[in-house]
Amino acid sequence: MDLCPRLQLCFQIKKKQQDVVRFLEANKIEFEEVDITMSEEQRQWMYKNIPPEKKPAQGNPLPPQIFNGDRYCGHVKILPTGRNSPPNGSSLARPISSSHPRFGH
Repeated sequence: MDLCPRLQLCFQIKKKQQDVVRFLEANKIEFEEVDITMSEEQRQWMYKNIPPEKKPAQGNPLPPQIFNGDRYCGHVKILPTGRNSPPNGSSLARPISSSHPRFGH
């Protein structure tokens, strides 16, 4: 197995996660990070709560993904672009309430 493509994917995911954090912090949005690599329960929750029509044709959806409570909001392409937006418009948050998002990765 060639590790280079896997490492490249890991770096891309990490960059997108950092973009999300920057966006949420720049907009003073409180959030909680959720590390799905450390919790099988959280990973399964994310997979289960992404609507079937939003899941990839193959494999599992990759972080970052955005939730507001249990409501799925989207994936890396949903953040608006502009002055306080991350460079790639990417994001991942899972709010714990409508006013306090949870950020998962």
